[in-house]
Amino acid sequence: MLAWRDISVRYRQTLIGIAWAALRPLIATVVFSVVFGRIGKFPSPGIPYPVLVLSGMLPWQLFSSALSESGRSLVTNANLITKVYFPRLLIPGSSVIASLIDFAISAVMLVGLMLYFGAAPGWQIVCLPAFIVLALMTSAGAGIWSAALSVRYRDFLVVVPFLLQLGLYLSPVGFSSSVVPAEWRLLYSLNPMVGVIDGFRWCLLGGNVPLQPLPLAASAVLSLFVFVTGVRYFRKAEREFADVI
Repeated sequence: MLAWRDISVRYRQTLIGIAWAALRPLIATVVFSVVFGRIGKFPSPGIPYPVLVLSGMLPWQLFSSALSESGRSLVTNANLITKVYFPRLLIPGSSVIASLIDFAISAVMLVGLMLYFGAAPGWQIVCLPAFIVLALMTSAGAGIWSAALSVRYRDFLVVVPFLLQLGLYLSPVGFSSSVVPAEWRLLYSLNPMVGVIDGFRWCLLGGNVPLQPLPLAASAVLSLFVFVTGVRYFRKAEREFADVI
């Protein structure tokens, strides 16, 4: 119920409504394909560049949308928090669930794009649900931390969108992570979205995109750590939400 309300509020009074969920990744895919593929000449190992970009945009959009919406969810629902008692964790959780709608629309677009370019997934596609769960855990963990901290420190409402904008270009969305030099790969793997994006591409594009064990292990460990600590901090801080917000 909260998730459906989040979706309706997000696209209320817009001219094209939920179609924005399709237009945003489409426009970003075109821009990134031109900037990184045509101008930057970044390699695309046997994959049409728009497919490479949109397959990376898919998990990034889920992460970005879930984090930005859940991060401000408690502040925007202040009246609800102060009037009614219910598990506060439902509020950022509903924002993460609502982001799955945008994710599903982008997934349909990706299927259409792959059909157009004749790109077919291999057996690795059976592993995709595991990476969707990993993406959700990463998104939920970061979103829960951001939501709890934003109640007391409103600076996070400004900082998080900036970090997401920066992260879009630092994460392997518009390019393959294989372009990162070997000496920087360990540091680069500390971005948990690297393993998630690589995993999505491996599942969708098969052997053209090899799955690197280091980013995958780093993503799994960091995502689990952020999620568990985020829930623990949220549970501890929620007793003061009604007084502080």
